[in-house]
Amino acid sequence: MSTSTEQPPRFDSASDDAPQGSSNNTSQQQQQQQQEQQQQQQQAQNAPAKLLQHFQTNRIDSALWALRLLVIFFTISYVLPIFTSQQSSFNKVLLANAAISALRLHQRVPAFSFSREFLARLFAEDSCHYMMYSLIFFSIRPTLLVLIPVVLYSVLHASSYSLKLLDLIGQNSWWGARFIISIVEFQAANILKATAFCEIFIMPYAIVLTFMSHAGLMTPIIYYHYLVMRYSSRRNPYPRTAFAELRITFEALASRSPPAIGKIIRGGISFVNRLAPQPQPAPTQ
Repeated sequence: MSTSTEQPPRFDSASDDAPQGSSNNTSQQQQQQQQEQQQQQQQAQNAPAKLLQHFQTNRIDSALWALRLLVIFFTISYVLPIFTSQQSSFNKVLLANAAISALRLHQRVPAFSFSREFLARLFAEDSCHYMMYSLIFFSIRPTLLVLIPVVLYSVLHASSYSLKLLDLIGQNSWWGARFIISIVEFQAANILKATAFCEIFIMPYAIVLTFMSHAGLMTPIIYYHYLVMRYSSRRNPYPRTAFAELRITFEALASRSPPAIGKIIRGGISFVNRLAPQPQPAPTQ
C-alpha cells in the first residue's frame, strides 16, 4: 500500500515582506507629516519673536513700512469716508508721505551742512522731491489725483518689504498675501509709468485749481519746479519716458488733425520743450 507524502505549505518570502514594507512606508510618512506639523507649529510660535527682533534691529525700515501702510489706509479712508472726513484723510496721507521722505533723506543724505554740494545732493534726491510734493498740495482742496502717485509708490515699496517679512516668518506662510505681492511686483514697471503720467497731468490740473481759487497762485509755479526735478531724476527714468511718449502721441495727433488744430498742438509741444531742463553734459573723465 503506497503512502502519500504530504508536503508542508510553502510561503513566498516576498509576500511576507510586502505587508511589513508597506507598514514601514506608512509609518515613515506619518513621522514625516508629524515632523512637518511640528516645524510649522514652531515657526508659528517663533514668528512674533522673529518679527519683534527684526523691527528692533531695522527700526527705520520698519517705520517706513508702517507709514506706507498708513498711506494706503488713509487713501482708502479718503475714497470711503466712513470714519474720518476727506480733508482729514487727505492731510494725513500727505503728512505720512512727508514723514517717509524725511526718513529716506536721513538714510541717504549725510549730516546737514551749509554748502553748495550738500544742497545739490539734497535736491537731487527723490525723497526731497516727494517732501516738496506733500508741502505743495497740503493746503489745496482735496482731490484724488494728487493722492494717486503717493499711494502707488507706497503700495510698491510696502509690498516688497512685506515679502521680506513673510520670508522671515516662513517660506510657506500667507500664500494669499504672497500672490498679491507677486502681482504688484510683476506690474512694477506699469505702476511707475502710471505714477509718472499722473505727475504730469497734475500740472494742468494745478493751473485749473488756481483759476478756480482752490489753490494758491504759487502752486503751479512751485509744482513746475517739482516736475523739472522729477524730469532730471537719476534714480527714476519714468518721468522722461512719459514725456517722450506724450510728445510722440501729440505729434501723431497733430499730423492727423486739420492744419489749424495741428499748428496749435505743435505750438504747445514747442512751448513744453522750451520749459524742459537742458540736458547736462557728461562729466569728463
